[in-house]
Amino acid sequence: MTLEPAEGVVQAVVLYDGRLLLVADGHGWTLPSGTPQQAEPAEATAARAVYELTGYLVDGTESLAPHHAPQAGGASADGASAVVCQLLSESPSDGAALAPEQVRWAAIPETTEVALPAAVREYLRGHTPV
Repeated sequence: MTLEPAEGVVQAVVLYDGRLLLVADGHGWTLPSGTPQQAEPAEATAARAVYELTGYLVDGTESLAPHHAPQAGGASADGASAVVCQLLSESPSDGAALAPEQVRWAAIPETTEVALPAAVREYLRGHTPV
């Protein structure tokens, strides 16, 4: 498996116990996201962004490619990528950029008002607990 350097913004999709990790962005709630460093793959960017913003340790495991106009690295037409991340720590480390009230775990049905890329919505549909 070859990891390609990411371009544009990378969004992290972190699920745990039927809940999705969200962060406050000043306009509401959104996925944790970040910009790749030079030659950094999307999976590494997602993991780094989650840790820096929230203090949670995750492992970026799978890029989600949109069903329409797929591009390398799971990028959508607007340049954003989404990466599924596995949670490695159940509690955040100290030193996160965001305060605890700016981070939340939302049940998947509670994310209908959150602006999520189509590829992420499709992924969540397959992971909604019954």
